[in-house]
Amino acid sequence: MTHVSTHVLDAVSGRPAAGVPVALTDAEGATVAEGVTDDDGRIGALFTGTASGLFRLRFDTATYFAAFEVSAFYPEVVVAFEVTDPDGRYHVPLLLSPYAYSTYRGS
Repeated sequence: MTHVSTHVLDAVSGRPAAGVPVALTDAEGATVAEGVTDDDGRIGALFTGTASGLFRLRFDTATYFAAFEVSAFYPEVVVAFEVTDPDGRYHVPLLLSPYAYSTYRGS
């Protein structure tokens, strides 16, 4: 069973980014799952099911930064990734700041 999770950290404050809306879409752009990061900046089980192919995580960073009245350059971050193992775990962390971001495949 495919498992997709995420964790968002605010690199400026050094704290988890709580309240970030996240959407998971498939290759055709259809929404597969949606969630909002918890107080620890996590969505532990955004998607569980059988899947393979191209997916995109869309992080609504505008909503997050607006809550703190912070001007930011990126209103959203979209991370495309490929599910090659339908029984795999796919953890996609995001390190976020108003003018930069980075991501990687976590464990």
